[in-house]
Amino acid sequence: MHNPNFSSGPCSKRPGWSFDGLKDAALGRSHRSALGKKKIKEAMERSRRLLKVPDDYLLGILPGSDTGAFEAAMWSLLGPKPVTVLVWESFSEGWAKDVQQELKLSPRILRADYGRIPDLHSVDWKGDVVFVANGTTSGVRIPDWNWIPQEREGLSLCDATSAVFAMEVDWPKVDALTYSWQKCLGGEAAHGILVLSPRALKRIEAYDPPWPMPKVFRVKKKGKVDTAIFEGDTINTPSLLCVEDYLDALKWAEGIGLEGLVRRSLDNFRVVEDWVAGTDWVEFLAESPEIRSHTSVCLSVRNDRFRALPKEKQSAFLKGIAEVLGKENIAQDINSYKDAPPGFRFWCGPTVEPSDVRTALTALDKVYRQRINTL
Repeated sequence: MHNPNFSSGPCSKRPGWSFDGLKDAALGRSHRSALGKKKIKEAMERSRRLLKVPDDYLLGILPGSDTGAFEAAMWSLLGPKPVTVLVWESFSEGWAKDVQQELKLSPRILRADYGRIPDLHSVDWKGDVVFVANGTTSGVRIPDWNWIPQEREGLSLCDATSAVFAMEVDWPKVDALTYSWQKCLGGEAAHGILVLSPRALKRIEAYDPPWPMPKVFRVKKKGKVDTAIFEGDTINTPSLLCVEDYLDALKWAEGIGLEGLVRRSLDNFRVVEDWVAGTDWVEFLAESPEIRSHTSVCLSVRNDRFRALPKEKQSAFLKGIAEVLGKENIAQDINSYKDAPPGFRFWCGPTVEPSDVRTALTALDKVYRQRINTL
């Protein structure tokens, strides 16, 4: 059966998913009960093993999806050193604004337009660096981890929500990393994961931020890292139904392995690559192959008549095409992100099948060619 779901978050469920996978959920039970804590701890332990997180790093579940986890990292760690924020899409722009306007710091901001990436080798590692591993709204990812020095004075804070489970992480290059399981594993939303290195833990215990700390961001207690958070004692009440769904996704992923998950995403991306190479009206938003995301794949229209239109008319035209594919249940949620240039965005993470990508792209080409002459 064709799967039409290409949303970039929440993302497509794993192949073969059904509600039967949730039958053992600890519904109606306290998250602090023995059963509830067992489920939460199991989710963290399976995550750690699958992602090959080093033993001396901590991993815990936080509220507020990836956003909540990354805010907790910024609010807890930033301040004692200069800060650089890398910006090339909407979410990294949001982190820059929060560092400036909420934390009242004066970061150095390295910006690049959609489809491009800042000069990573110009980053000053005497200070802390905030960046995304994969620009979910631009289809631009970091090309590798080599631009981060092994020996550095500052901390690296990485929002990796649309990269983890589909791209390798070079853990020694990361001090704080966050993700949401609603992305690459297709879990249900509302929860985020925070991973902290020994260097980040040392910073937390040595530094008291000058700003009031919201309860949901507090990972420190009585001058020490609150290790209970990273052992199953969550800050607030998680959904045990969502935790069970995450466990279901993790068990599926373990059968494939991390390398298999990465390979599945790359297989999907190659379908798009081949289609773009043979299609005269479309191109990748990301200009260079080495920075093209293979999870959140963003496409642009290169027709001259289309590009002569005002942006709002471009958006309306493409939205109309997406609505047709949605009504026919061939491709759902393929509009580009609201702040991104007009185009299409296909989620090609490991829970998607190449045959579904191929079917959707074939239909997209057909509808586009039927409609372009109406402009």
